[in-house]
Amino acid sequence: MINVKKYSGELVPFNAKSLQHSLLRSGATQEQVEKVYASIQDQLYDGISTKELYQLAFDSLKSHKDSYAARYSLKKALRELGPEGFHFERWIGKLFASDGYETVTGQTVQGHAVTHEIDVVAAKENNLLAIECKFRNDVDAKISVTTPMYFMSRVKDISNRKITFFGREYNFTDGWLVTNAYLTSDSKDFGKYYNINLLSWDYPADNSIKLRVDNKGLYPVTCLTRLTDKDKATLLENDCILVSDLLEDSKFLDKLQVDKLKTEQILREARELIS
Repeated sequence: MINVKKYSGELVPFNAKSLQHSLLRSGATQEQVEKVYASIQDQLYDGISTKELYQLAFDSLKSHKDSYAARYSLKKALRELGPEGFHFERWIGKLFASDGYETVTGQTVQGHAVTHEIDVVAAKENNLLAIECKFRNDVDAKISVTTPMYFMSRVKDISNRKITFFGREYNFTDGWLVTNAYLTSDSKDFGKYYNINLLSWDYPADNSIKLRVDNKGLYPVTCLTRLTDKDKATLLENDCILVSDLLEDSKFLDKLQVDKLKTEQILREARELIS
Protein backbone atom coordinates (compact mmCIF):
# COMPACT_ATOMS: atom_id res chain seq x y z
CA MET A 1 0.00 0.00 0.00
CA ILE A 2 1.15 3.53 -0.83
CA ASN A 3 0.62 6.25 1.77
CA VAL A 4 0.58 9.96 1.00
CA LYS A 5 2.01 12.48 3.45
CA LYS A 6 -0.26 15.47 3.95
CA TYR A 7 1.01 18.99 4.67
CA SER A 8 0.45 18.35 8.39
CA GLY A 9 2.70 15.29 8.28
CA GLU A 10 -0.23 12.86 8.59
CA LEU A 11 -0.03 9.74 6.42
CA VAL A 12 -3.18 8.70 4.56
CA PRO A 13 -3.72 5.86 2.05
CA PHE A 14 -3.29 6.88 -1.58
CA ASN A 15 -6.69 7.06 -3.27
CA ALA A 16 -6.34 6.44 -7.00
CA LYS A 17 -10.04 7.05 -7.69
CA SER A 18 -9.95 10.43 -5.93
CA LEU A 19 -6.92 11.49 -7.99
CA GLN A 20 -8.52 10.37 -11.23
CA HIS A 21 -11.73 12.22 -10.36
CA SER A 22 -9.81 15.45 -9.74
CA LEU A 23 -8.00 14.94 -13.05
CA LEU A 24 -11.33 14.57 -14.85
CA ARG A 25 -12.49 17.85 -13.34
CA SER A 26 -9.62 19.54 -15.16
CA GLY A 27 -11.54 19.08 -18.41
CA ALA A 28 -9.33 16.28 -19.69
CA THR A 29 -11.04 13.34 -21.36
CA GLN A 30 -11.17 9.89 -19.78
CA GLU A 31 -8.51 8.72 -22.23
CA GLN A 32 -6.24 11.65 -21.37
CA VAL A 33 -6.75 11.07 -17.64
CA GLU A 34 -5.74 7.44 -18.05
CA LYS A 35 -2.59 8.55 -19.87
CA VAL A 36 -1.78 11.09 -17.15
CA TYR A 37 -2.30 8.53 -14.43
CA ALA A 38 -0.18 5.96 -16.26
CA SER A 39 2.61 8.54 -16.71
CA ILE A 40 2.88 9.24 -12.97
CA GLN A 41 2.09 5.77 -11.57
CA ASP A 42 5.70 4.56 -11.73
CA GLN A 43 6.84 7.68 -9.83
CA LEU A 44 4.62 7.08 -6.82
CA TYR A 45 6.23 5.77 -3.64
CA ASP A 46 5.23 5.19 -0.04
CA GLY A 47 5.33 8.50 1.83
CA ILE A 48 5.11 10.75 -1.23
CA SER A 49 3.95 14.23 -0.22
CA THR A 50 0.69 15.72 -1.45
CA LYS A 51 2.75 18.58 -2.88
CA GLU A 52 4.91 16.23 -4.95
CA LEU A 53 1.87 14.23 -6.07
CA TYR A 54 0.13 17.43 -7.14
CA GLN A 55 3.21 18.57 -9.11
CA LEU A 56 3.46 15.25 -10.96
CA ALA A 57 -0.19 15.45 -12.00
CA PHE A 58 0.05 19.16 -12.84
CA ASP A 59 3.11 18.72 -15.09
CA SER A 60 1.55 15.77 -16.90
CA LEU A 61 -1.74 17.61 -17.47
CA LYS A 62 0.13 20.66 -18.75
CA SER A 63 1.84 18.48 -21.37
CA HIS A 64 -1.64 17.80 -22.77
CA LYS A 65 -3.08 21.32 -22.51
CA ASP A 66 -2.31 24.43 -20.43
CA SER A 67 -5.95 24.95 -19.50
CA TYR A 68 -6.20 21.44 -17.99
CA ALA A 69 -3.34 22.25 -15.62
CA ALA A 70 -4.81 25.69 -14.92
CA ARG A 71 -8.18 24.22 -13.93
CA TYR A 72 -6.49 21.53 -11.85
CA SER A 73 -4.51 24.21 -9.97
CA LEU A 74 -7.58 26.09 -8.67
CA LYS A 75 -7.04 25.32 -4.98
CA LYS A 76 -3.40 26.46 -5.18
CA ALA A 77 -4.45 29.50 -7.22
CA LEU A 78 -6.83 30.59 -4.45
CA ARG A 79 -3.98 30.44 -1.94
CA GLU A 80 -2.00 32.67 -4.30
CA LEU A 81 -4.59 35.42 -3.72
CA GLY A 82 -2.69 36.02 -0.46
CA PRO A 83 -0.62 36.40 1.51
CA GLU A 84 -3.02 38.56 3.52
CA GLY A 85 -6.25 37.67 1.75
CA PHE A 86 -7.09 41.14 0.41
CA HIS A 87 -7.31 39.84 -3.15
CA PHE A 88 -9.31 36.84 -1.96
CA GLU A 89 -11.93 39.24 -0.55
CA ARG A 90 -12.16 40.99 -3.91
CA TRP A 91 -12.47 37.62 -5.63
CA ILE A 92 -15.33 36.66 -3.29
CA GLY A 93 -16.97 39.97 -4.22
CA LYS A 94 -16.80 38.86 -7.86
CA LEU A 95 -18.27 35.48 -6.90
CA PHE A 96 -21.35 37.09 -5.37
CA ALA A 97 -21.55 39.66 -8.18
CA SER A 98 -21.96 36.76 -10.60
CA ASP A 99 -25.22 35.98 -8.76
CA GLY A 100 -26.53 39.48 -9.38
CA TYR A 101 -25.34 41.25 -6.23
CA GLU A 102 -23.79 44.69 -6.03
CA THR A 103 -20.67 44.29 -3.94
CA VAL A 104 -18.09 46.38 -2.13
CA THR A 105 -15.14 45.27 0.01
CA GLY A 106 -13.51 46.52 3.21
CA GLN A 107 -16.38 48.34 4.93
CA THR A 108 -16.64 49.61 8.51
CA VAL A 109 -20.11 49.19 10.00
CA GLN A 110 -21.43 50.43 13.33
CA GLY A 111 -23.20 47.72 15.28
CA HIS A 112 -25.42 48.05 18.35
CA ALA A 113 -22.41 47.57 20.63
CA VAL A 114 -19.20 47.98 18.62
CA THR A 115 -17.93 48.74 15.12
CA HIS A 116 -17.13 45.92 12.70
CA GLU A 117 -14.86 45.54 9.70
CA ILE A 118 -16.94 43.73 7.05
CA ASP A 119 -14.88 42.08 4.33
CA VAL A 120 -17.58 42.13 1.64
CA VAL A 121 -21.01 43.76 1.62
CA ALA A 122 -23.41 42.48 -1.05
CA ALA A 123 -26.89 43.78 -1.95
CA LYS A 124 -29.62 42.47 -4.22
CA GLU A 125 -33.24 43.63 -4.16
CA ASN A 126 -34.07 43.96 -0.44
CA ASN A 127 -31.27 41.70 0.75
CA LEU A 128 -28.06 43.00 2.29
CA LEU A 129 -25.36 40.47 3.15
CA ALA A 130 -22.38 40.75 5.48
CA ILE A 131 -19.68 38.42 4.19
CA GLU A 132 -16.69 37.44 6.30
CA CYS A 133 -13.74 35.92 4.45
CA LYS A 134 -11.33 33.57 6.18
CA PHE A 135 -8.28 33.21 3.97
CA ARG A 136 -5.76 30.48 4.73
CA ASN A 137 -2.33 29.78 3.20
CA ASP A 138 -2.00 26.28 4.68
CA VAL A 139 -2.93 23.46 2.30
CA ASP A 140 -4.88 21.44 4.87
CA ALA A 141 -6.16 24.32 7.04
CA LYS A 142 -9.55 23.91 8.73
CA ILE A 143 -11.85 26.52 10.22
CA SER A 144 -12.78 25.55 13.78
CA VAL A 145 -16.22 26.00 15.35
CA THR A 146 -15.15 29.11 17.27
CA THR A 147 -15.12 31.05 13.97
CA PRO A 148 -18.83 30.61 13.07
CA MET A 149 -19.66 31.19 16.76
CA TYR A 150 -17.89 34.52 16.68
CA PHE A 151 -19.33 35.38 13.27
CA MET A 152 -22.88 34.74 14.49
CA SER A 153 -22.39 37.30 17.27
CA ARG A 154 -21.11 39.87 14.77
CA VAL A 155 -24.11 39.39 12.49
CA LYS A 156 -26.43 39.76 15.48
CA ASP A 157 -24.74 43.03 16.49
CA ILE A 158 -25.22 44.65 13.05
CA SER A 159 -28.77 43.36 12.49
CA ASN A 160 -31.80 45.65 12.70
CA ARG A 161 -29.80 48.82 12.16
CA LYS A 162 -30.55 51.04 9.17
CA ILE A 163 -27.53 51.55 6.95
CA THR A 164 -26.99 53.03 3.49
CA PHE A 165 -25.20 51.11 0.73
CA PHE A 166 -25.32 51.53 -3.03
CA GLY A 167 -27.52 54.62 -2.73
CA ARG A 168 -30.35 53.14 -0.66
CA GLU A 169 -31.17 52.25 2.93
CA TYR A 170 -31.05 48.64 4.13
CA ASN A 171 -31.01 46.40 7.14
CA PHE A 172 -28.53 43.51 7.05
CA THR A 173 -30.66 40.48 6.26
CA ASP A 174 -28.07 37.72 6.42
CA GLY A 175 -24.41 36.80 6.74
CA TRP A 176 -22.02 34.46 4.98
CA LEU A 177 -18.81 32.96 6.33
CA VAL A 178 -16.55 32.07 3.39
CA THR A 179 -13.16 30.36 3.32
CA ASN A 180 -10.79 28.87 0.77
CA ALA A 181 -9.92 26.23 3.40
CA TYR A 182 -11.96 23.40 4.93
CA LEU A 183 -14.52 23.40 7.76
CA THR A 184 -14.38 21.10 10.76
CA SER A 185 -17.40 18.85 11.32
CA ASP A 186 -18.28 20.94 14.40
CA SER A 187 -18.31 24.10 12.26
CA LYS A 188 -20.70 22.47 9.80
CA ASP A 189 -22.96 21.16 12.58
CA PHE A 190 -23.04 24.56 14.29
CA GLY A 191 -23.82 26.26 10.99
CA LYS A 192 -26.68 23.86 10.23
CA TYR A 193 -28.22 24.21 13.68
CA TYR A 194 -28.11 28.01 13.72
CA ASN A 195 -28.77 28.49 9.98
CA ILE A 196 -25.43 30.16 9.32
CA ASN A 197 -24.46 30.36 5.66
CA LEU A 198 -21.11 28.60 5.25
CA LEU A 199 -19.09 28.33 2.05
CA SER A 200 -15.74 26.58 1.78
CA TRP A 201 -13.52 24.81 -0.72
CA ASP A 202 -15.64 21.65 -0.54
CA TYR A 203 -18.80 22.72 1.36
CA PRO A 204 -21.70 22.56 0.80
CA ALA A 205 -21.11 19.45 -1.28
CA ASP A 206 -23.50 20.53 -4.05
CA ASN A 207 -22.52 24.20 -4.18
CA SER A 208 -18.96 24.51 -2.88
CA ILE A 209 -16.39 27.04 -4.03
CA LYS A 210 -14.75 24.55 -6.40
CA LEU A 211 -18.11 23.68 -7.99
CA ARG A 212 -19.21 27.32 -8.28
CA VAL A 213 -15.97 28.24 -10.03
CA ASP A 214 -16.11 25.34 -12.47
CA ASN A 215 -19.80 25.91 -13.23
CA LYS A 216 -19.44 29.65 -13.84
CA GLY A 217 -15.87 29.91 -15.07
CA LEU A 218 -14.91 32.31 -12.27
CA TYR A 219 -11.25 31.38 -12.29
CA PRO A 220 -8.79 33.80 -10.65
CA VAL A 221 -5.92 34.95 -12.87
CA THR A 222 -3.58 33.08 -10.55
CA CYS A 223 -4.75 29.88 -12.27
CA LEU A 224 -2.99 30.75 -15.51
CA THR A 225 0.11 28.61 -15.95
CA ARG A 226 1.70 30.95 -18.49
CA LEU A 227 2.00 33.69 -15.86
CA THR A 228 4.98 34.03 -13.52
CA ASP A 229 4.45 34.86 -9.85
CA LYS A 230 5.49 38.42 -10.65
CA ASP A 231 2.98 38.58 -13.52
CA LYS A 232 0.19 37.40 -11.23
CA ALA A 233 1.06 39.95 -8.55
CA THR A 234 1.11 42.75 -11.13
CA LEU A 235 -2.31 41.84 -12.50
CA LEU A 236 -3.86 41.58 -9.03
CA GLU A 237 -2.41 44.95 -8.03
CA ASN A 238 -4.08 46.44 -11.12
CA ASP A 239 -7.47 44.96 -10.16
CA CYS A 240 -7.40 42.16 -12.72
CA ILE A 241 -8.85 39.44 -10.51
CA LEU A 242 -10.62 37.04 -12.86
CA VAL A 243 -9.41 35.36 -16.04
CA SER A 244 -12.52 36.85 -17.64
CA ASP A 245 -11.29 40.35 -16.63
CA LEU A 246 -8.20 39.70 -18.71
CA LEU A 247 -10.23 38.61 -21.72
CA GLU A 248 -12.57 41.59 -21.45
CA ASP A 249 -9.62 43.99 -21.44
CA SER A 250 -6.36 42.54 -22.79
CA LYS A 251 -4.67 45.90 -22.03
CA PHE A 252 -4.04 44.48 -18.56
CA LEU A 253 -1.24 42.51 -20.23
CA ASP A 254 0.49 45.77 -21.16
CA LYS A 255 1.43 46.03 -17.47
CA LEU A 256 3.47 42.84 -17.79
CA GLN A 257 5.73 44.02 -20.61
CA VAL A 258 5.72 40.61 -22.28
CA ASP A 259 6.37 39.91 -25.95
CA LYS A 260 3.70 39.19 -28.54
CA LEU A 261 4.19 35.41 -28.43
CA LYS A 262 3.70 35.18 -24.67
CA THR A 263 0.70 37.51 -24.88
CA GLU A 264 -0.90 35.17 -27.41
CA GLN A 265 -0.12 32.13 -25.25
CA ILE A 266 -1.66 33.73 -22.15
CA LEU A 267 -4.82 34.77 -23.99
CA ARG A 268 -5.17 31.35 -25.64
CA GLU A 269 -4.92 29.63 -22.27
CA ALA A 270 -7.43 32.10 -20.77
CA ARG A 271 -9.95 31.46 -23.58
CA GLU A 272 -9.59 27.69 -23.25
CA LEU A 273 -9.99 27.85 -19.49
CA ILE A 274 -13.35 29.59 -19.43
CA SER A 275 -14.77 28.23 -22.69
